Order: sequence, then structure tokens, then C-alpha cells
Amino acid sequence: MSRFRAYHPEQAYLLPPSVRDELGEDHLCFFIRKLVARLDLSSFAAAYSEEGGELYAPELMLSVWLYAYALGLTSARRVEQRLREDLGFRYLAGGERVDNWALSAFRRRHGRGVNDVFTQMLETARDLGLVKLGRVAIDSTRIKANACRDGVETEQKLRNERVKLRRQVRRWQQACDREDPETGGLHVALGQAEQRLAEMPRRLETLRKSGLRQRSRTDGDARMLRERGGFVLGYTGEIAVSDDHFIVAQRVTQNGHDVHALVPMVEAVERQCGARPQQVLADSGFFSLDNLRALETQGIEALVPDSNMARELNTGQRCPAHNRPRQAVQKRLRQKLRRPAGRALYGRRRAIVEPVFGVLKQQRGLRQFRTRGLSQVAVEFTLAALAYNLTRLFQFARR
Repeated sequence: MSRFRAYHPEQAYLLPPSVRDELGEDHLCFFIRKLVARLDLSSFAAAYSEEGGELYAPELMLSVWLYAYALGLTSARRVEQRLREDLGFRYLAGGERVDNWALSAFRRRHGRGVNDVFTQMLETARDLGLVKLGRVAIDSTRIKANACRDGVETEQKLRNERVKLRRQVRRWQQACDREDPETGGLHVALGQAEQRLAEMPRRLETLRKSGLRQRSRTDGDARMLRERGGFVLGYTGEIAVSDDHFIVAQRVTQNGHDVHALVPMVEAVERQCGARPQQVLADSGFFSLDNLRALETQGIEALVPDSNMARELNTGQRCPAHNRPRQAVQKRLRQKLRRPAGRALYGRRRAIVEPVFGVLKQQRGLRQFRTRGLSQVAVEFTLAALAYNLTRLFQFARR
């Protein structure tokens, strides 16, 4: 008798298997289905007119995208493939074979609806006693745009290209005038070169109107942003994270510096959660005296060191005498951070916000956006934040 179990992959099922029996009752797809069923999705339906053919239900499309982002899938084509092969996806889609065109169109169209769902999910978590706003950490990261750096245009680059095209057109025109019978292909190339040359004034004018020294032709909203190790063509993703690791506010900007983001992010937390945080932690990139005064006026304790104080916290070497602060609000902050309690409190910043970026970028692959344009990448980032909060809720529900 053989010790191996029988293997018959072609054997048909007498009865179709139950999805719950196959995946287990505590699978993520069932949690998503239960949660989405409780949401108010009227804003999705309101985005469509009554004319036209049948559409996929908003509950279906939202559930599929949330499940996809929770698994680190951001490509509509990959999701389309998984809708045929993955049991969890097939359950959430109700057996529908949604193509990548419909998936992409849903993601492009419903930025307002996705933001509304983000707020509703935070309300659900708060009703369960989660999302503690006593302490909030704010940070930012660079995310690549769906564009190549070689496509970045500058005025000098465009002028050089125009000179090159003029020479090329002149040389090909001379070749065509010789009536060589083998120059038939040159007529096609000459027409294409003349068309590109005719577009140069418009491209130069677009660059001048943008007020930028360099601009991506593929994604005009992307910016060259400094990051550790050089520059990246992309966007800045900003998040505020609660003490129990929920993303309580998020947005995508073109900011090259973080100093102007602190107060807007605190206001976004209040707008999303209906309450102000008591403490705000952020690194030295968010520091400015105006920021400290603005948060102090609102009764919020801000632990945002200046660059000299941040160096002292990291190295243990006290700031030089010539770098002593002159403003009272900065003096109070330094005194607070030099106490053991203040130093330990500020040390929580890394433990709160940086693991969230680690999950989003490393585990779920959010290192480059799929779409183009500021409004579209903002929808992608919101979906990623939604999926992160969803998995946090799922973990608490399993406990």
C-alpha cells in the first residue's frame, strides 16, 4: 500500500464547495463584506446619471479595491487576473468578471466617495473605542510618480531639441528634393519631425506659465523632490497617526518642504475625527516658530524640535551656546524635551508613525503611483490609507 494520499486534480466536485468552509470564517474578505455593507455609499451612486447601461454595484467595486490594496495590489490588470483566480476576490465580486477598464474608471471617478468612506471608517473605529487622539504623530514621505525623469523638460532642453529638429527637417527636405526614389520613408519621418517642431512653441509656453524651471511632460503635477540619496520625480504623502496606529488624516501634496504641512495636517485630523489631538509629535522638518505658536494658541502641546535640538536628541551633545533660542515658545519646548519625560515622549514618534510608512511602502508596495495627476494620486493614497485602517480594525476584531 502506498504511503501517499490519492492525487486527482481533475476530479469534479459532487457539490460546489462553500467559500466560508474553504477560507474560514475569520478571513479578511468576509470582514470587508460585513464592513462595507454598513457604510453609506450614496455619494458613489450620486456620481452617475440615470442614463446609460448597467453598472457594477459600488459595494462590489469598493470591496474589491479595498481587498486589493490590503494585499498590496495596486494594478487594475493584476486585480482583474485575481478576480478569476483568487477565491476571496471572487467572493467579493459576487462571481462577476470585472475588467481592468471598469476597475480603473471607478478609481479615477470616485475621489470624493473614497474620502467619505475614509471618514466613515474612522467613525466606526471611534465607536469601538479605538483611534485615541491623545497623541498624534505626523510625518511625510516621497512617492514616485508614474513618469520617467528623462521626460522632465527645461527651457534649455526644449530650445536644444528645437534646434536639433530644425536641422533634421532641413536635412531631410534636401534629401527629398533630390527626387531619390528610395526616399519614400523620409516623407513620413519628415512629417512627424515637422509636427514635433510645430508643437515646440506650445510646450515652451506651457513651461513658462507653470512658473517652474523643470516640468514633467508625462505628469505635469509631479515635482522634483529631495529625498535621502538624491531627488525623485513624484509627490509628498503626508499622514497623521494616532497612538494606536490608525491613520487619522492623510493627503498628497507637491510640497518640497514639511514646514508648511504641520498646521494643515492638525486641522485635517480635527476635520476627520471631530476632535483635536492633545499632543502632536513631528520631526524637525516641520519646525517653525509660527507652527509652535499656532498650535499653542489652539491648546495643543507640540513636540517639534528645531534642527539643533533634534541633533542634541540624537547625539546627546548639548546645543552650542550661540544656538540658544531667543523666543519664549522655543525656550519652553527645549526645556520640555530635555527632561527625561519629554525625551521619552518624543521618542514615541518613531514607534507610532514610521512603522505605518514601512507597511505602506515595503509590505504593500506603495513606492510608485499608478495614476497621474495630483487629484488621481490622492485617490490612490486614500485607498492605501483606507486599506491600512481596515486591516487594523480586522486585527482588533480577531482579538
